[in-house]
Amino acid sequence: MNIEQARFNMIEQQIRPWEVLDQQVLDLLFVVKREDFAPPAYRSLAFADLEIPLGSGQVMLAPKIEAKMLQELAIKKTDKVLEIGTGSGYMAALLAARAEHVVSVEARPELAEFAKQNLARSGVTNVTVETGNGVNGWAQGGPYDAIVISGSVPVLPDALLKQLRVGGRLTVVVGDAPVMEAQLITCTAEGVYNTVNLFETVIPPLDGVAAKESFSL
Repeated sequence: MNIEQARFNMIEQQIRPWEVLDQQVLDLLFVVKREDFAPPAYRSLAFADLEIPLGSGQVMLAPKIEAKMLQELAIKKTDKVLEIGTGSGYMAALLAARAEHVVSVEARPELAEFAKQNLARSGVTNVTVETGNGVNGWAQGGPYDAIVISGSVPVLPDALLKQLRVGGRLTVVVGDAPVMEAQLITCTAEGVYNTVNLFETVIPPLDGVAAKESFSL
């Protein structure tokens, strides 16, 4: 496989058609090597338009979803960012390339270790990987300029919103399969939030989130 051609095809055929047009984001996808964060057995699928299994029901999200969220967050060099659900560390590496510092919280110790190794090997030094349940955020590192949740939640916990600074942005996928909505939420003033629906999708639930109880008659 010609890796650079595959990377180019991913960007031009999957990501750009999804209206990811921010040149800084597109350039970053050439720089941060996605294949270096995929499990070795799935390295050849790193550029495919699909989720890549990480074990324990966890996945790397499809490239276009990560790129779209990165674009919508509009990360700045002075931003302190929180990611919930580190996975392989790829999204943390993308965020770190644009932010001052990233705190990434992973519930599964084996994945946290995998991500740390991937980040270190890629020379990323401004990410702190924490092991723990990040469903309600990571208050001790807050407040944050941006928060990204790398898994779906039935409803967004209020605790996460409270960790956003005024002007801070949060991306999340909310809902239950088969209908989920990716949202961009901006804290416009203390305790005031503006929500924009970005696109419909379905992604696996965030580790540690209890699904809403369903009732059967």
